[in-house]
Amino acid sequence: MTGYAAILLAGGAARRMRGVDKPARTVGGRPMLHRVLEAVADADQRIVVGSSGPVPQGVRTTREEPPGGGPVAATAAGLALLDPGTTTVAVLAADLPLLTPAAVAELRRALAAGPADAHPAGRSDVPTPALSCYVDGDGRRQHLCAVWRVPALRTALDRLAAARGGSLDGAPVRGLLAGVAVREVSWSASGPPPWFDCDTDEDVRRAEEWTR
Repeated sequence: MTGYAAILLAGGAARRMRGVDKPARTVGGRPMLHRVLEAVADADQRIVVGSSGPVPQGVRTTREEPPGGGPVAATAAGLALLDPGTTTVAVLAADLPLLTPAAVAELRRALAAGPADAHPAGRSDVPTPALSCYVDGDGRRQHLCAVWRVPALRTALDRLAAARGGSLDGAPVRGLLAGVAVREVSWSASGPPPWFDCDTDEDVRRAEEWTR
């Protein structure tokens, strides 16, 4: 047991794809959901939140409350199923067909590095990061391609729920990050960006081209 788990968020409405089951769409001959599950095959637990269809043996499924309540509510639903000994959890959109085990491992390494390792001067006042996530070429954080420390994620969810009268329905992902130390990770390896998500038919076509 490594204390590492993964939560895959599969409950989006896919409005730009006319409401299809987006994670079930295939890229490179495999459903996007299954490609993401393979990227976290070494996790102690893999939990899919949302409508998923058939999943590999050992993968647990659940639904956010209320159904369609958004990624924050879905994250909370997945977190509720984690074993007590879980220390870190990957929180991933289920439509990341280009995600690889190496890309997830890079996020885990970045989170495990101590605060001093993240600063060139080795300062001791740098806060320990609560999560690591990729940033794209424009500096945008990819919040649904991230690895969290479980206690920090629980605290962030509780704080956001309290600020919203006890409900996470429709809560923005950015709301989780208020006051949270984030370690940003740039993807420097060869190949397509692991955070590339498929919101449109054109995105699926691009992902198909990258997998050839």
